[in-house]
Amino acid sequence: MKEYILLIDTIDDKGLVYNISKVLFANHLNIEQNSEYVDPETKKFFMRTVITGDVKKTILLKELHEVLPPESSIKLNEKQNKDVVILATKESHVLGDLLIRYLDGDLDANIKAVIANHEHLRDLVEKFGIPFFCINAEGLSREEHEDKLITKIQEFNPELIVLAKYMRILTSKFVKTFPKKVLNIHHSFLPAFIGANPYKQAYERGVKIIGATAHYVTDDLDEGPIISQDVVRVDHTYSWQQMRNAGRNVEKVVLYNAFQLLLDDKVFVHKNKTVIL
Repeated sequence: MKEYILLIDTIDDKGLVYNISKVLFANHLNIEQNSEYVDPETKKFFMRTVITGDVKKTILLKELHEVLPPESSIKLNEKQNKDVVILATKESHVLGDLLIRYLDGDLDANIKAVIANHEHLRDLVEKFGIPFFCINAEGLSREEHEDKLITKIQEFNPELIVLAKYMRILTSKFVKTFPKKVLNIHHSFLPAFIGANPYKQAYERGVKIIGATAHYVTDDLDEGPIISQDVVRVDHTYSWQQMRNAGRNVEKVVLYNAFQLLLDDKVFVHKNKTVIL
């Protein structure tokens, strides 16, 4: 029996859960899992429900809209692997981690392609039987390069785009082309140690924790809604190279966790933050 994920984002009101459940019951659908949250400041209601049964999507959405406040956001996704494109540059640690997890069946994804602006990672990617494309930026303006990148990505019509240490700033055009579809991993808690060799900067500042942040890409550089974060502790005995290694390990874990949350349809965007259900 097929599973579906029902995602509801609306203004809080009395009887919402009752009315939603009544519609699901009337359509002979079973609730397998359910999570809810109400933001106390904005009075926004969020609900993620896993349902099974013979879903008639058009009828179900119509009946849900009839019992919910006006302008409610209602999405119904069949639970299945999402098509994904990964962007990379030269660093292999997070990309390699994702490819291994993909090979092991730990990602609910179909990785359609890896696209990079350098050739360095071709051999790694092709070992996993995944198409690799290099779109070099040399001799091109930022806009020309990005237009080529957008055209190639659109060939695969991905539901998600993952920046696996893709070291180029994306323009507003790119963000608008793929709204709420681009996931990035950033060293440290944002914003900190911007620029070249962030781990050497951290070493020189004597930091005591190394962190990583996975977030949506928006027009505001490295300030999109945060999906996942984590830290590891370090001390004065660490060299900057050891700090970098610790940072790379936490980057891998944080990116994977955020990626899987998106694949599982557990992330709601609310203003400039996320609600994870």
